[in-house]
Parts: sequence; C-alpha cells; structure tokens
Amino acid sequence: MFRTSRKTSGIRKTGRRSPLASVSLIALGLLLSGGAYALVSSSTAVADTSSTATQATVEEGEKLFQANCATCHGLNLEGSKEGPSLIGVGEAAVDFQVGTGRMPLQANAPQAPVKPVQFTDEQISALAQYVGSVSPGPAIPEDKYLDADGDAARGAELFRVNCAMCHNVAGAGGALTEGKYAPELTGVTETHIYEAMLTGPQNMPVFNDANLTPEDKRDIITALKFQENSTSVGGHPLGSLGPVAEGLFLWIAGMGIIVALTVWITARSN
Repeated sequence: MFRTSRKTSGIRKTGRRSPLASVSLIALGLLLSGGAYALVSSSTAVADTSSTATQATVEEGEKLFQANCATCHGLNLEGSKEGPSLIGVGEAAVDFQVGTGRMPLQANAPQAPVKPVQFTDEQISALAQYVGSVSPGPAIPEDKYLDADGDAARGAELFRVNCAMCHNVAGAGGALTEGKYAPELTGVTETHIYEAMLTGPQNMPVFNDANLTPEDKRDIITALKFQENSTSVGGHPLGSLGPVAEGLFLWIAGMGIIVALTVWITARSN
C-alpha cells in the first residue's frame, strides 16, 4: 500500500503544469487580444478618414457646381431651358465635359467646342463626385482599360465598324449636319476617349458595355494611340482626310503647274 501511494504521488507531481506555462498562456492571450483590437481600431480609423475625405470632396464639388453650373443645370441637377438635366449622367460625363474644357459652355452653339480647361484636376474630381453622389451613373473608367496595351488590329476593326463614319477612318474628324461635327481624336487622352464612348456626348451614340465591352473599348483606344504615334509611310498625310483631300491637292497643284508652265512658255516666245 505504501509503495503504491508513493508511485501515485509521484505521477501527480510530474503531471502538474509549470507556473511559467500559465504565465506564458496569459501573456499570449493578452498579446493576441491587444493585436486584434489595434488592427480593428486602425482599420476603423482609416475608413472614417476616407469617409470624411470623400464627404469633404462632395461638399466642395457642390459649392463649385452651385457657383459655375447651377445657372443652366439647376440647383438640384434637374436642368432648365438653358441646359439639360444631369440626373443619372454619372461621374464619367462630368469628367469628360469639364476635363476637355467643353463645360462650362462659353456661348450657345450647335455643339460645345473644346477649349482650355477652367478647373484643376482636384476640382473636376470634386464636381464629378458630387454629381455622382446625387444620382449615380457611369463611373470614371478603371486604369486597367486605359493602358493602350490591347489588341490594336481588333480595335481598328471595331473603330471602322462603329466610329469611322463620323470620325474618319484615321480619327481625323468630320463634318455633320446643322453645323455640328465629329471632333478629331488625335491628342485626346485615353480616359476621355473611353468616357466619350461610355456616355455619348452631344451627337455621339452611347456605347455601353452591352454594345462595346470594356475590353472592346480598350482595344479601340489601343488602335487610336497606335495610329497617333505611328509615322506616315506615304509622305505627308494631308490631314488624313482621305482621297477627296488628296485629289483636291493634286488638282490644285497640277493646274497651278500647268498654268505656270504656260505663262513661262508664252513669255519666252514673246
């Protein structure tokens, strides 16, 4: 009996936890709970800061809109006799129209021309965010569709089918009816080309994602930028306006040479 009790006592002694193990477990629990709390607190603070910054931007955009746009488009974007409603146009339309200088409109005309931009990039972003906050619409495109690194051959084909009848196959622009025109696409930023397709400004049709997918738009931008940066292998492009411009140039130049040669021969004979 005595020996058995000694053995049992020995087993109990060896099965006890060390005091250091308990302290380690408590410290580990405190470390994990403190780290989790710090992580949640920091993420909440970042979210609050982002929300505050966005709200401040929207408020700044509202002030800019009331000072520069509300006369024509109404205080609540409802429109007026002087300008259309902006309900549902989204951030993309505002970024395009204001970012290209078309808005604010300088004078009544068949269509708004490109002119020097009146606002900074930050102000344009604030205006766009304000209009988008009042009534959501097409958003400003993602950067991954603006890298002009798509399929240029496919984009050129899409452009010929959907855009060349107005903008010319070389993107040089062209005349429309009633004093309107399709603008030249050389020098236009990738963002504004995408936004124009997405929102359909003025006489341009809307090419939403059901008509042209984001990848289609990326390919068209790629084709336009490839054409813009390539050199003309046939000499001077003459504005890339096609055979009519080339024929007119040849007619005028040829007739001029003939007339000059006739005058020279007559003068020598006299």
